[in-house]
Formats: sequence, C-alpha cells, structure tokens
Amino acid sequence: MNILVCISKAPDTTSKITFKNKNTAFNEDGVQFIVNPYDEWYALVRALELKEAQGGKVTIVSVGGADVEPVMRKALAIGADEAARIDANPTDAFQVASEIATYCSQNSFDLILVGKETIDYNGSQVGGMLAAIVDLPFVSNVSKLEVSDGKAQVERDKQGGNEVAELNLPCVISSAKGMAEQRIPNMRGIMAARTKPLTVIPSANPETLTEITAFTLPPEKGSVKLIDPDNMEELVNLLHNEAKVI
Repeated sequence: MNILVCISKAPDTTSKITFKNKNTAFNEDGVQFIVNPYDEWYALVRALELKEAQGGKVTIVSVGGADVEPVMRKALAIGADEAARIDANPTDAFQVASEIATYCSQNSFDLILVGKETIDYNGSQVGGMLAAIVDLPFVSNVSKLEVSDGKAQVERDKQGGNEVAELNLPCVISSAKGMAEQRIPNMRGIMAARTKPLTVIPSANPETLTEITAFTLPPEKGSVKLIDPDNMEELVNLLHNEAKVI
C-alpha cells in the first residue's frame, strides 16, 4: 500500500509568539519548530503501522522552504521511507492543498493522511480542500482507521457517541487523537534519515485566496480574586458586575 502523509512545521508550544511587518506576519526569529503533532503522532504513525502490517511505502510531503527540512528529517527518522518538499511559501490552506493536489496528480497513492489541524492556525481546512481538488472521498477528525480489501473503515467521535463509515480507496483521512500512539525516533532511525531521499519539487504556483490584514495576541490573563466561601453575597455581586462570559 502506497501512503502519503502531509506534514507541516509548527512552533513548539513553549515558543513566545510575536509578529512583524506591522503585525501582518509571524516572527519566526528564535522560534523552535516541531512536526505538527496531529501530523506526526496520529497520521504518520498510523501510516507506519499500516505499512508494517500490510507492506508498502510511506511518503511524506510538505509545502515550504528549506527551513522545513529539519522537521521532515524527523518524520523520516520516525520511519517514513521518502520525502517530497514542494518549494513554496505556504500562505493559506487553499494554496497548500492545491500544491499537494498537483503532487498527488503526478503520483499514485492508495491513502492520503493529514492531521486534523495545525496547532498554530487550527484551521482544519487542508484535508477537505485537498480531497475536493483531487476528487476523493474524505472524512475528518478520524480517531480509528483500519484498511482491508480496498476499503478504509473509519470511526470518529460525535456528541453522544461514535460515527462509523466505510470508504473506497483511494481516499483522504484527517487524523485526530486516538488513531495511534506517539513514536520516538531511535538512533538507528535518526542515522537512516540522513540518507533517505528528500526530493525538492517546484511550486505549481496556485492562487492564494487569503490576505492577512493583521495578527493580534489574545488579551493577557486577568488577576484572580479569592472569595471567602461564606461570603456568597460578594460572589454573586462579582458574577453579576465583573465576570465576563468568554
């Protein structure tokens, strides 16, 4: 089975977030980047599990400049067989999905896995857009995935229960928590990753549909007021007059 996993870089969650160019661009200076966790922990690891059980190959693809290659090498160290970097600056979900769709049209994959979202933008858009462009079935937020007899059996959490569906391969799946368990690359994998193929592919130059006007940081956390449990009158007064609904 030939599986494609779409990955992206994301800031480590401990990074200090600032903006530049009049708050229209994320300032990457001094930021530590990691493989987006939903791409790594769930999509990539489940792809590797399927390959180990059924044979085949796992390819990773990412849209970005040379600065994304370190996180791609980590994905190779975890176990991916080869990588393709589409040489373009990711600007919005449609552009990224279009770039990957062009790559998919030039290659044959039985299954395409993406993380349900990135931890920086939380857009949850690339998977659905990619599936629409390449005209393949798509299910989002999948927490369980099995593949057999040319079909994918998926399960995802719904309010009050679970939803189960079956899709014909090839298809696109958006991966969520529960699909797999995180893997830590070992020394052998790290050494092997240095020699695994990483192909750089020219951009297809798709259009960008989004213009960023400004980024803003969320308001700083306010102070905490401690109320004596016996002073219910003060508590009620504060809830009425000072508490804010978020």
